[in-house]
Amino acid sequence: MRPDRCGHGRSAQVSEGHDMDHYADDLAALTAHLDLRDAVHVGHSTGGGEVVHYLARHGESRVAKAAIISAVPPQMVRSENNPGGLPQSVFDDLQAQLAANRSEFYLSLAAGPFYGFNRPGAQPSDAMIRNWWRQGMMGGAKAHYDGIVAFSQTDFTEDLKKITVPTLVMHGDDDQIVPYADSAPLSAKLLANGILKTYPGFPHGMPTTEASTINADLLDFVRS
Repeated sequence: MRPDRCGHGRSAQVSEGHDMDHYADDLAALTAHLDLRDAVHVGHSTGGGEVVHYLARHGESRVAKAAIISAVPPQMVRSENNPGGLPQSVFDDLQAQLAANRSEFYLSLAAGPFYGFNRPGAQPSDAMIRNWWRQGMMGGAKAHYDGIVAFSQTDFTEDLKKITVPTLVMHGDDDQIVPYADSAPLSAKLLANGILKTYPGFPHGMPTTEASTINADLLDFVRS
């Protein structure tokens, strides 16, 4: 099951609710409606933050395990409490690019750092790039613009401390979108039952470019 985040994909293109609280609340409403039990929640990138915030905000009664992949927690933006984060100007620039030409923004991001196709010797996949662009263009511009604030500025530190279910933290050390050093190792330390799995040379979009490895490790974790 892969639910659309509010304003993304085929979900309603509403004008508000593009923040982590709404993302978590929507997920909680869906799991309650489906009456899910002993679920394993897997979230990639911003979705990893959504899983973390959902567990902390709504509890673990329906959840057996969780996995966060190339995920944004504990916090992306640089602050007094997060000196290793990225400067605010990085995210301001992302918003500016998105507002100026959303189609070009999604194309260049997928063709470059998202999948690591800008690295020497990389072999870009036109199919992957086009599919990522397609998914981006299905969503609403307002949701995507506000979503940059949600994934970059939300501080998940206290959320991570509340989680007790086994949680697999998967991250490539060549992630150009969510830098490894200020994300996965810190999240794993904050989790009561965190398991850190680092992938040398893997990019942010490793669930696609390295699907056989990531899927196998996820299945091993679920079955363990």
